[in-house]
Amino acid sequence: MAVSAGFNETSYLLPPNREAWEERGIPDFVYGQKELTREGVQWPGTPPGPPDTRPPPSRFDSALRSAWRQRMDLGLFRYRLGELQTRTLPGPVGFVAQLNVERGVQRRRPQNIRSVRQAFDPQEFNFNKIRTGEVLFRLRRRDPDPPGGPQDEDVLVMINVSPLERGHVLLVPEPARGLPQRLLPCTLRAGLEAVLLSSHPGFRVGFNSLGGLASVNHLHLHGYYLAHRLPVEGAPSEPLDPGGRVYLLQAVPAPGFLFYTRGPGPGLESLISRVCRATDYLTDHEIAHNVFVTRGAPPGKASFSPTLTGVRVILWPRKPSFGVKEGEAFNVALCELAGHLPVKTAQDFSGLTEAAALALIQDCLLPPAQAAEVRAALVALVAQEEQ
Repeated sequence: MAVSAGFNETSYLLPPNREAWEERGIPDFVYGQKELTREGVQWPGTPPGPPDTRPPPSRFDSALRSAWRQRMDLGLFRYRLGELQTRTLPGPVGFVAQLNVERGVQRRRPQNIRSVRQAFDPQEFNFNKIRTGEVLFRLRRRDPDPPGGPQDEDVLVMINVSPLERGHVLLVPEPARGLPQRLLPCTLRAGLEAVLLSSHPGFRVGFNSLGGLASVNHLHLHGYYLAHRLPVEGAPSEPLDPGGRVYLLQAVPAPGFLFYTRGPGPGLESLISRVCRATDYLTDHEIAHNVFVTRGAPPGKASFSPTLTGVRVILWPRKPSFGVKEGEAFNVALCELAGHLPVKTAQDFSGLTEAAALALIQDCLLPPAQAAEVRAALVALVAQEEQ
């Protein structure tokens, strides 16, 4: 049973009587085109320090954060997330390191992944087995364009029970379908639109492939708030094709493929198509990858203006890594490649240097010859778009 949600954020809260949770159903968060064209999203304050003020929350932010806080108060997470110790590592990159001991100790063990193309296994943990109350709401587009096209799947927004930061959620399209962890256009569209729905400059969305440290083989994206700027927002880039449809992101922890859009419309749909054709190629060739979606500057020269004019999507092909490396200060997945480092122990947090962080990240990248081969293949894929 679905519940139609209005503009009152309390409609996304669970009733006080736990016996009523099952009967309540999942509320819909219904949104329209106008909410995706938000102007003036920017960082207050001056980098590199954290913002001292916050922009007014959007309706999406209010719904997500109030429902998320309630689930934390109800004890539906594996641990209670307090203020995380945070520091910017000295050096030109600008890594944001956070101490999150509980996540390192209490998160669910990753599944036994052996292939980037591994099939969904209903016997393993999946998002059809979560507890009542973990789902916050269902994303519903009021005015898909074209009608009956984008956003015609249910995408559930649910808590990540081992959160990286406040507001850490998962975006899961139609869990009952049992989709493996392979990026689909409708899923990426939901992630991009979630970023556009937020007025917080630090709400990011990302995808880990199998072999790219996805711990559950059931299609999902991560979304979370981080009140700090990251290197990938304004780093410089160079075009890889004459049409400027894909760029090489530079001067960041790891070079990646950059795609950019100013917002909803034909440009957004073209970006989704390009990114998913690229991830399809990588998956079909057993190449692990990570994707990061953040508000940021247009491609070109470095730009760290407080105003974030569009959305950057960064794709990193990488060496496959199956399982978690217990002895490392952090595991390299979507947020680490973007410059956000959740560190597992106080000792590693206090002693971590930029050089050590870069060494861990670069150890996960493809060898130069394979990276060049992948680059040529992805540029050729983009060129086919115009034929």
